[in-house]
Amino acid sequence: MTIARADFGKLEDGNDVYIYSLKATDGSSVDILNYGCRVRSIFVPDREGNLRDVCLGFESIDDYAPDGSMGAVCGRVANRIAGASFELNGKEYRLNANNGPNCLHGGSEGFARKLYSSHIEDDGLRLIYTSEDGDGGFPGKLVITVVYRWSEDHELSIEYTAISDEDTIFSPTNHTYFNLSGHSSETVLDHILTIDSDAITEADEFQIPTGVMKPVEGTPFDFRTPKAIGQDIKASDPQLTPLGTYDHNFVLNGSGFRKVSTLYSPESGIKMECLTDQPGLQIYVAQNALKHTGKGGICYAPFTSVCLETQHYPDSIHHPEFPSVILRSGAVYRSHTAYKFGLS
Repeated sequence: MTIARADFGKLEDGNDVYIYSLKATDGSSVDILNYGCRVRSIFVPDREGNLRDVCLGFESIDDYAPDGSMGAVCGRVANRIAGASFELNGKEYRLNANNGPNCLHGGSEGFARKLYSSHIEDDGLRLIYTSEDGDGGFPGKLVITVVYRWSEDHELSIEYTAISDEDTIFSPTNHTYFNLSGHSSETVLDHILTIDSDAITEADEFQIPTGVMKPVEGTPFDFRTPKAIGQDIKASDPQLTPLGTYDHNFVLNGSGFRKVSTLYSPESGIKMECLTDQPGLQIYVAQNALKHTGKGGICYAPFTSVCLETQHYPDSIHHPEFPSVILRSGAVYRSHTAYKFGLS
């Protein structure tokens, strides 16, 4: 495996953005930006042995700079925080409300819009960002490190570590938009999805959890056996109908680092296993056309991508019954997610 760096333009403040290509000996590769820690391309072989780019992305930094999440590491806290505020140790913290009354993915200036320092290592790429006390409204000076690795057997490994000098809250995710038929394909609704989950966190009209764990049995959310994403996406269901798509947190079975989901494209023969140590998996099928033209001049239409976001449950800070997102001062946060590609 080799790692090469190239220029990818400049931000408005003049800082350089770099793109890193992690390449295996068979030509399969992953491209990573130090802006937002973003995954830009993933080239893997299809059933005919041809390399396909299965990750949506943009051509230039000018398109990435105003974008909120494409391929990025989102934080400090991924997903939604109700009311864009929380209380910790008896003190209230106000956050940026960028999703109606709520804070989404750390706010409009979250980690997706930060420039990381980057270091090539023997077996991966290490990216580091220091989030100062009060950044986005969150307490504590926090240092996040993200290590990307790409293996000869086509596994993209993402390891997160973080430490804060004050008690804070923290739960990052990666927001890559996948299409296993290729980033220019017209749909992901034919993709076959399996999720090891017996329940979702029921949500209100603002997609904030009510605290109820809603069983998936007998609902459009039952992916315990393989099912096409589009099979039930238009079904009548109070959790699904208002959105017209999947954008829900699945309560994952098991604990520790384990396989939690499989995605498969019948058209290309490419499958992707998702492995994580996290308790939740947000499945998001993009139902709107993306604002900016994608790689190769492609206009990314509705339902042409799906995100598998490993994380803690949404709004966990307001639900003490959920796995905690509190990171205590001096404690080291560690988490591992991997996307393993193959053929089926």
